Amino acid sequence: MRLLLNSSSLVHGYGYLDHVEPELRRFLHGMRRVAFVPFAAHDHAAYTAKVRDRLALMELEVVGFEQLDDADAIFVGGGNTFRLLKKLYEMNYFNAIRDRVRAGTPYVGSSAGSVVASPTIRTTNDMPIVECPTLNSFGFIDFQLNCHYLDPEPGSTHKGETREERLREFHEENAIPVLGLREGTMLLVEDGAAKLAGLRPARIFRRGEAPLEIEPGTVVKP
Repeated sequence: MRLLLNSSSLVHGYGYLDHVEPELRRFLHGMRRVAFVPFAAHDHAAYTAKVRDRLALMELEVVGFEQLDDADAIFVGGGNTFRLLKKLYEMNYFNAIRDRVRAGTPYVGSSAGSVVASPTIRTTNDMPIVECPTLNSFGFIDFQLNCHYLDPEPGSTHKGETREERLREFHEENAIPVLGLREGTMLLVEDGAAKLAGLRPARIFRRGEAPLEIEPGTVVKP
């Protein structure tokens, strides 16, 4: 499988998908048609138009999800992870996408679109605004992702749980490792290996262990 899983499409100081573009160009080199899956958003048409305009700057043609069979690659966009997974099952695209990617079709995910590459969506940050038939997702990787990972702010007066505390709580009930992807980071899966790419380090959380920082270029072995 070939996967490019972005923490987010927008990073402070960059335009939409700008920080991803160098890696995205390399990842999709020689390809022309990308099927976009907008199910994480409410307005599918507006979301698809936005992505179509942006990828046109990279000489890529964006087609609708209904043209999945004619596409060279698949891009699943961000938004609400619960809504995305519900729609994938509801519209009978879950198995089609999973089978295509397992057969070698390149998969690009952003935010929610990256989280669903995990075995489940249990480590999303989103509100469950809809009810999914299951929390099980594609399972393209054998660990969980937490996109938009945030470090505690020094001096903050906020008394709610930090992201690290929430992931520690996750590990009270689950043993699977979690990779916390900060903004500007992405996971590249090629040739059977997963490697961190992007602008910043990421953080690996394992049950019963202290979190581990890893730098871009590191092969990820949670």
